[in-house]
Amino acid sequence: MTLVLAHLSDLHLPPDNTPTIRQLLGKRLLSYMAWRRKRGIGDDDVPPALLAADLAAFGPDMLALTGDLTNFALPDEFAAAASFVAGLGRPEDVLVIPGNHDALVAVPPAEGLEYWGPWMRDDAGGAGFPYLRRRGGVALLGLSSAVVTPPGCAAGRLGAAQLERLAALLHRLGDEQLFRVVLIHHPPYGEGRRRGLQDRDGLLRVLAAAGAELLLHGHSHRPGLTVLPGPGGRGTAAIGVPPALAGAGRRHLARWHRYAITPVPEGWMLDTLVRGWQPEAGGFTTLGRWRLAINSAAAPGLSPPPAPP
Repeated sequence: MTLVLAHLSDLHLPPDNTPTIRQLLGKRLLSYMAWRRKRGIGDDDVPPALLAADLAAFGPDMLALTGDLTNFALPDEFAAAASFVAGLGRPEDVLVIPGNHDALVAVPPAEGLEYWGPWMRDDAGGAGFPYLRRRGGVALLGLSSAVVTPPGCAAGRLGAAQLERLAALLHRLGDEQLFRVVLIHHPPYGEGRRRGLQDRDGLLRVLAAAGAELLLHGHSHRPGLTVLPGPGGRGTAAIGVPPALAGAGRRHLARWHRYAITPVPEGWMLDTLVRGWQPEAGGFTTLGRWRLAINSAAAPGLSPPPAPP
């Protein structure tokens, strides 16, 4: 049975109100200045309603948002993001993980991430990271690399306890021959010390020992596609997407991916549809399609995927 999964990231939903001077004290001020410079009021970013409509038109079974729903980690932003996510689908069909902007400063849970609680739980309703959702032969694991960092730093960290739980889950799910999808905001490659995953080596060791079929991330604000080492010569396809609302004037325009995950005799087939924003057309269009054969946990080998369009 095919599972259709939509992936988007880094919405940086525009705030409804201008932050107050008091709210901008500390690290938020630097983020606000950058926001005004890059994505200020009156820019040409994608209206969130158009993104939601395009997602709905393709009717995914599951939808994953890999962090940075907010800009400044303000309580009003967490509440507004919860309202937007609620319009995308039922909590059991939508997965959310936080990003570094969602942990820009320390925020009491009741004023921050608790707003997103319904979309950050396992199938039994349990909270904590990593959380696990199962859909047929597919297992989706949500991680949190969102930690408060000093000004000028956008790095992330998983921590030893989360890595240990992830390793145990990946081994168990691999023994069950499930297609394992790891969701994380910070990718374990391609970013420097100030923006990267601080314990990337730990995550790479877990993936090398336990394996996973797919890792989806955001954070880099550009398309990303690589293969991470796995056990027995296998690998993990790691794919990132640009910000989901990035409009004209940005280096990489908005994209989201539609993945159709289908079991085949040798393992799995991953069919990807790339949807991208076209300012001239005022809407999303299909930028390309590609197919990747992924062997099961019992079989060796994962060929490098083709470069995305």
